[in-house]
Amino acid sequence: MGIHLGSDKPSDLQTAVAMIPPGSMVALGGGLSARLPMALVREVIRAGIGDLHVVGSAHSIDVDMLAAAGLISVCEESYVGYEQDLGLAPAFRRAAQKGDLEARESCCDTILTQLRAAEMGLSFLPVHGVKGTDIESLHPEYGRITCPFTDHEYVVVPPLSPDVALIHAPIGDRQGNLHIEQPYVLDERFAVASAQVIATVDRIVSTREVVEAGIVIPFYRVSALVEVPFGAHPTSCYPGYAYDRNHLSAWVTAAGTPEGAGDYLRNYVTGVDEAGYRRRIGPERLEHLTGYQASEETWMEIFR
Repeated sequence: MGIHLGSDKPSDLQTAVAMIPPGSMVALGGGLSARLPMALVREVIRAGIGDLHVVGSAHSIDVDMLAAAGLISVCEESYVGYEQDLGLAPAFRRAAQKGDLEARESCCDTILTQLRAAEMGLSFLPVHGVKGTDIESLHPEYGRITCPFTDHEYVVVPPLSPDVALIHAPIGDRQGNLHIEQPYVLDERFAVASAQVIATVDRIVSTREVVEAGIVIPFYRVSALVEVPFGAHPTSCYPGYAYDRNHLSAWVTAAGTPEGAGDYLRNYVTGVDEAGYRRRIGPERLEHLTGYQASEETWMEIFR
């Protein structure tokens, strides 16, 4: 667990991701198509930081893109895909099937329990859900223990302490206090259990505004903060903007082949900086995503 007491955390993307050594265990905040740290993921790809051990709950384009770029060695997630909407993550699936990365399927509750063990300074905690499943065989670090009170046998899991957590929030102050909207997914737990937290925010605001909204991750857990408007795009960051279903669909189509994924990454990631990415998406499109609350017709049109 990292404590970072500096009073002024703002940085830029290049400096922030330079804090991630190759081979790091990287926790990804958010989940599925909500509040993923996409600006940081794109910058990691630009920097070519590889051999990553990625952990998270259930994720989509962030893990998919890192897999397409060949930067993941181990992926520990409960699910990588786009749910019933756009299906499984094609680049991740291809990399797993070819053996380019090791997929250690886990479950959200097990990862949560491991993070709690790290928070409490314990060497293990028991879990219920994975006993008797093949998940146990994917994790030789798990064990078994008999309860001294009931003689019930539990699977026990070790603490999980990522080297760095990448988190996106709608607002934060210069000290690093962050407000995020529920559901928090695993972000609170990642922030406590990880050695450092690198955060992006759509807006840096006053401490008073963050306090009034509610501090979810306190400043002393955050080692670097970068202001990146639409830093979660093409995923959502409520209440600011909805996810960009059209762009997610375009990525899934492109990622169906290695050539298509490569073209996408050159067009939207390695060939541009983050400001250039927003220009490629188009200010009109980004502004459109902020209008999802205008009417029922508006949000239905955005998600078509």
